[in-house]
Amino acid sequence: MHIAEAGSGPLVLLLHGWPESWYSWRHQIPALAAAGYRVVAPDQRGYGSTSRPDRVEDYDIAHLVDDVTGLIDALGEQHATVVGHDWGAIVAWHTALMRPRRVRGVAGLSVPHRWAEPKGSSTPVESLRAANGDHFYIVYFQQPGLSDADFARDPRGFLRGILYTGSGDGPGWNATIPASGRIVDSLTQPDRLPAWLTERDIDTYVAEYRRSGFTGGLNWYRNFDRNWELTARWRDAPIQVPALYVVGDRDGAFHAPEAQAMLAGPTASVPRLRPAVLLKGAGHWAQQERPEEVTDALIRFVRSL
Repeated sequence: MHIAEAGSGPLVLLLHGWPESWYSWRHQIPALAAAGYRVVAPDQRGYGSTSRPDRVEDYDIAHLVDDVTGLIDALGEQHATVVGHDWGAIVAWHTALMRPRRVRGVAGLSVPHRWAEPKGSSTPVESLRAANGDHFYIVYFQQPGLSDADFARDPRGFLRGILYTGSGDGPGWNATIPASGRIVDSLTQPDRLPAWLTERDIDTYVAEYRRSGFTGGLNWYRNFDRNWELTARWRDAPIQVPALYVVGDRDGAFHAPEAQAMLAGPTASVPRLRPAVLLKGAGHWAQQERPEEVTDALIRFVRSL
């Protein structure tokens, strides 16, 4: 596992989402270190310079949670505050749920706890297909090789487009793969990048994905149904540790019922939730679009534990 590390003090882990890397925390790492914390941002399994197992099932939630606790062990610590964005938030929520003794506090950016869980007897993928169709991105990603090859054809166009389109400065992404099968056709390419994103940032992401490919990150999506089965024993269990939720009001996740519930206050599944942070005008990439606000919220949260 490749990590970026700075500072000393209580351990704070920063878990990135898709399609990102440790670099998405470039603003928070030095700020949290200066505030008195040991900050570690890994490239998660399948990303960047971290190992990329071949089997799809090697990317299920059990492996991802064990990666977090294994990292805590490897760093010589007993516990950590675990912060995640997007898929990293799903891993953070589940680490707190499944391994509460290893987690001092948990913070999720964008994706709320229990997001996209089916309400009836359907599996998650069946439920998403029924609600959104075969070209909804999570459903479409279930097909091995298709999106993997698509993204690899033009990683710069894909990454530049999705970072802009999904941001508060862009038009928003409707999360649908077009009939062409090329996600880039559903994205807007900006004439000029917004102030929070530079061509150097794009260069860094492109270099990472040219080295790693896209299959590792896509395999996380290919475990949606498997994760639902693996977490059955925790389905009615609450997260026992203090928690924080941060979301932008131009993030697609903002409209999810689970997000609205967490914005309103503590829930049955997250009873120790602190007041949520709503970022007006921010899109999906919260810690990159609004680095100072997100960093300040995280420092206040970690200091309160």
